[in-house]
Amino acid sequence: MKSIRLLCASVAMALTGGAYAQQTLINADAYVDVKNGETIQYVSVLIDGNTIMEVGRQGQVRADSDAKVINLSGKTLVPGLMDMHVHLTKDAEDNFLAAKGNSVPRQVVKAVKNANKTLMAGFTTVRNLGAKGYSVIGLRDGINAGEVAGPRIWAAGHSISITGGHCDDNFSPPEAKSVAGGVGDGPWAVRAKVRENIKYGANTIKVCATGGVFSKGTKVGIQQLTEEEIKSAVDEAHMRGLVAAAHAHGTEGIKAAIRAGIDSIEHCSFMDDEAIQLALEHGTYLSCDIYNTEYTLAFGEANGVPEENINKEKMVSKAQRESFRRANEAGVKMVFGSDAAIYPHGDNGKQFARMVQFGMTPMQALQAATINSATLLKQGDKLGQIKPGYLADIVAVNGNPTFDISVMENVSFVMKDGVVYKQ
Repeated sequence: MKSIRLLCASVAMALTGGAYAQQTLINADAYVDVKNGETIQYVSVLIDGNTIMEVGRQGQVRADSDAKVINLSGKTLVPGLMDMHVHLTKDAEDNFLAAKGNSVPRQVVKAVKNANKTLMAGFTTVRNLGAKGYSVIGLRDGINAGEVAGPRIWAAGHSISITGGHCDDNFSPPEAKSVAGGVGDGPWAVRAKVRENIKYGANTIKVCATGGVFSKGTKVGIQQLTEEEIKSAVDEAHMRGLVAAAHAHGTEGIKAAIRAGIDSIEHCSFMDDEAIQLALEHGTYLSCDIYNTEYTLAFGEANGVPEENINKEKMVSKAQRESFRRANEAGVKMVFGSDAAIYPHGDNGKQFARMVQFGMTPMQALQAATINSATLLKQGDKLGQIKPGYLADIVAVNGNPTFDISVMENVSFVMKDGVVYKQ
């Protein structure tokens, strides 16, 4: 706890006008140039404040005489990792039904813990796609203020859903009259919910276009929001400068969301050739959580996940991985999205190996979690690369991930915004 307090103090100093004491020079065996798809040997990275100033060969980068030098012998530098689909307020290890009774304040406490675990795993930027009570928006603002440690967060607020849809509260009895905060029926009601999310600080938007695995009474492949409803949400988000994501397992819901102009499809389980072609034509990103099925099938029953939901996971898992393989082979744009909370936070990096197992090269998997995700968030000029002028988000691993992607499961050095959080 003492180390975390010191780290938070450092962040607070940086964000409230306190000067960084000195430049930082990182020396490492190599770094991954995700833009050009190559690994550069014996590199030095010069950082001033929170910005990368110079990247070059060791011995050729000149720092101030009092610069702090960090030698990472035997390690490879990678841009800070980015996970485009997490749920920080939930824990996979909790009893599934009991956790639904957690208050918003209780969920905030979990989110603070999980944000720190995510950062320690090397993920310096995440997109939180749905949480009650604007809880993760509050966490995001606390991180930005230097009050707690965590990644940069793009937070969606409440997920937009039809009545009784995947993102409604279907586990409560009728007499409770419980309705999730993002429920809206009809284009104008959906648009109003997007506006409400933005009013309370959302900086990304999520719609639930189809049924889902972990909801009650929804068929995972069936479309829910109409194309017109999805388009109203997308138009409102884009008009306000926000990126929009669609939870979409089923084929028709995926196609409707793409035609409606959605920026990313989440899960993308049942994709036919037409859906893949539409994604190519529209430049839509896919965010496919192809690791977490293993955790659900291994531990879901012990964690109290109902039989209905485990059976839906069994139906989805093989198809989802095949859709991922075919879409990647076709050249559809991909980002790294893990759905953390369906498996334990901090294990995000385990998905890299599955992305390679099901068709990506190690470099493509790294690009999905760096430059591609940064581009999706419209942050490609400041995040996703180790490059002069970019923010100093840098992680390091033992060995070379372009040879052995599994090393991404054990990040040993984490710098976010020029501050070292793990070494």
